[in-house]
Amino acid sequence: QVQLVESGGGSVQAGGSLNLTCVVTTRVTSIMEWGASMGFYRQAPGKRREFVAGLSNDGVIEYRHSVEGRFRLSRGDDKNTIHLQMSNLEPDDSAIYFCNHRPFPNWDAEAGAWGQGTQVSVSS
Repeated sequence: QVQLVESGGGSVQAGGSLNLTCVVTTRVTSIMEWGASMGFYRQAPGKRREFVAGLSNDGVIEYRHSVEGRFRLSRGDDKNTIHLQMSNLEPDDSAIYFCNHRPFPNWDAEAGAWGQGTQVSVSS
C-alpha cells in the first residue's frame, strides 16, 4: 500500500556531503494516520542490508554507530517526508540507500514498506 521514493544519491569524494530525501508518494494510509516511523537502511554489493538512521513519529531518532555525528535525520514540514543529511562521507558509506516506513521504530526488525533505493558512491 505505502509507496516510497528516495532521491539525492550521487557520487562524491571522501569528506563530501549528500542529502537524501524520502517521500511517501501514496495517500495517507490508516497506519500512517495512527503514526509511523521512517528511516534509511543501506546495502552494499554482496553485503546484508543494515540500518542507518530512523525517526519515530514523535521525533525520537536513532543512528547506526558508524554514522553517528556525521549523519542527521529529520522530518520535513510534510510529515510524509524525511531528510538524511550526510557529511564527512567515507568510502564505507557507499551503498544503495533504501527508505523504510513502518508503524513502530523497531529498527532491528524486518518490517514495513521499502523504497527502490538511491545510490551513494564515495571515492577516496
